[in-house]
Formats: sequence, structure tokens, C-alpha cells
Amino acid sequence: MTPGAGDDHAPGSGLRVWAAGVDEAGAVAGLLIEFRDWLGRDFPSDESLRADVERLIEEGQADYLLAAGPADDAPAAGVCQLRYRYGVWFAAEDCWLEDLFVRDSARGAGLGRALVEGAVDGARRRGCRRIELDTTSDNAGALALYERFGFSSAAPNGATSLLMRLRFAESG
Repeated sequence: MTPGAGDDHAPGSGLRVWAAGVDEAGAVAGLLIEFRDWLGRDFPSDESLRADVERLIEEGQADYLLAAGPADDAPAAGVCQLRYRYGVWFAAEDCWLEDLFVRDSARGAGLGRALVEGAVDGARRRGCRRIELDTTSDNAGALALYERFGFSSAAPNGATSLLMRLRFAESG
């Protein structure tokens, strides 16, 4: 999906999924702020999230998909952040599904499924050769959702893929 692509309707659901343009950075940031709060965090700040979302959209480093219920005037109640990077092992871009959040009041309506479907379709249209993501092993709902789309932790040799991280102290 490209920013400003307009509304895409999730097939057969009546739900709306679209790529946010820079003019919708505030709506994207608002949902990410709700996600941050839902996670029990207080960083990054509201202002930082808004500025960073705007920057990433303007620079083309990310796509933000928004999702809303079937009513034409329903506000976005879900967001999915997609980041891209070129990878030598596939000679194409990779897509990283960095965040997916659906507001508590909208859960169970299919917005998460519609966002993942939009992410997969958009990454394919962009020419990506794979999508990667992380979630916790105790998040049964997310695991079930991603597995329905064919995501797996199995590596080609039968081992389990692991995401490892090293965090640096925040400066400043």
C-alpha cells in the first residue's frame, strides 16, 4: 500500500482498511499512544510519537494501515505499522510488521484480520519477498491470527526461529 492510496475495503467484511497519508499522522499517532498506554509504558512521549509517525510517512520508511468499521464515518480503531528494508538474501525488500493494535472497544469485529490481510497484500504489491514480525509466546490471540495467514516460527531446517535483542540505555 502506498500512503494516500485511499480506501481499500476488506473483501466481504464491510470493514475499511487504508494506507494513512501524512495528513492522518495524528490519527495514527493517537492509536499508537493508546497502544503504548495499553502496554503500560510511558515512553515515547505523545509529541515524539506524533513527530516520528509524520517523519516515517514523509520519508517513505513505513506504511501505516488504518482500519475502521463498516460505517463510512467510523473513525479508525486499528493501526498496523509496516517498515521496509532491502535484504541481500532475497534480493528484494523485507517487510517488518512492527506493530498491530486494535482499540479494546473494537476487538472481535475482524479489524486485526483485515489489517494483517492488508499488510500481506500491500507487501506483495510492493515486491517484498517476506514479512517478519514478533509477538510474545503467551499472546494466543495474536499467534492464532498470524498462523491463519501462514506465519510460522519454523526455520527452513526445522529449527525454531528466534528474535533476539540487545537494548541500549536511552540517552538524553
